[in-house]
Amino acid sequence: MVKLEKMATEKQNPNTLNLDQMSVKEALTVMNKEDEKVTEAIEEVIPEIESAVHVIIKQLRKGGRLIYTGAGTSGRLGVLDASECPPTFGTPKEKVVGLIAGGERAFTEAIEGAEDSQELGKEDLIKIELNNNDVVVGLAASGRTPYVIGALNYANEIDVPTIAIACNKNTKIGQAADIAIEAVPGPEVLTGSTRLKAGSTQKMILNMLSTIAMVGIGKVYKNLMVDVQPTNEKLVTRAENIVMKATDVEREEAKKALADSNGKVKVAIIMILLNINEEEAVKKLEESEGHVRRAL
Repeated sequence: MVKLEKMATEKQNPNTLNLDQMSVKEALTVMNKEDEKVTEAIEEVIPEIESAVHVIIKQLRKGGRLIYTGAGTSGRLGVLDASECPPTFGTPKEKVVGLIAGGERAFTEAIEGAEDSQELGKEDLIKIELNNNDVVVGLAASGRTPYVIGALNYANEIDVPTIAIACNKNTKIGQAADIAIEAVPGPEVLTGSTRLKAGSTQKMILNMLSTIAMVGIGKVYKNLMVDVQPTNEKLVTRAENIVMKATDVEREEAKKALADSNGKVKVAIIMILLNINEEEAVKKLEESEGHVRRAL
């Protein structure tokens, strides 16, 4: 195993050796400059991200789940991405799952030692009854977190597709996964603080995985989130706006279509564009496996 201090995420950044002597503006400027390396690192692994998205789409279409597993910052990012899928894409909360070493309490406070157990990574997947319709994404900036390795190894044992996201090359989690996404943005501004560039890198990759996978299963029409759930005042207005943009109707007509479709944006759009009733629109949507464009 590569020694921790030899990893890119742990090395001292030569551009910030005097961070404690910089002016606030100088420090902010160098942080901003370093953050440019995040998108460069991600660009290099687009082929691996593409492969991962195809696998996720395949498993979701089979009725499986997208499951993130990680510890610390990486675990929190997985939980965050999972928690934002239901309001954005109308997925059931159990469709995209975020597991973090130490459980829910670890989201807001450090749980010492939780990430050091491979067995815990396995146990958390057993608890949610992992099956081979699912896909597991292991997150670890260092790429060597035992909790994540244990989870990936267990998933492999029962033939569940596995994906690893790390910010070093040739990592343990990469070796344990079917697809290794190893995007390396380089040493942190603050040595070893992987909530910075490494955190941003992982967050952006998660954005890509979940968003484009949801496009692939019909959660998007044009670039509109047509499965948004109008669960509060802001989202009710957003739903109306989406129907208006998709159909070029005025707000009152959009409101009526949403009312007639029980708040289902996709159904409202199809009703308006094809000039059909709710029952017919629902049937067309079912026949097109939830894809608005195919239904039209």
